[in-house]
Amino acid sequence: MVTWDRVCDLVSVLPEVEQGTSYGTPTCKIRGKLFVRLLEDGERLAIFTHEREALVAAAPQTFTVPAHYVNYPMVVVALDTVDPVELAELLAESWRIRAPKRLAASLPR
Repeated sequence: MVTWDRVCDLVSVLPEVEQGTSYGTPTCKIRGKLFVRLLEDGERLAIFTHEREALVAAAPQTFTVPAHYVNYPMVVVALDTVDPVELAELLAESWRIRAPKRLAASLPR
């Protein structure tokens, strides 16, 4: 199972990542903008993605869209079933979505 500490390790390679809190739970931000949040249960993450429907269709046990996130380009990720390599890619995508354009362009794909 992936832990929050592992998530922090994965995002530590991304430029200008700041750790903080949101709604009383740990988050990682880029220039003050949240890009990943640990949910209250401590077992799931909320991240930004452009591939939400495809992720949910491919692995509904890992990726969900609760009613609260329907109007946001976000998906909830179950830490106990997500593949760490895929999670690293998704975290980088979430960072790119939230980072300023010039900074996002500086990160190789």
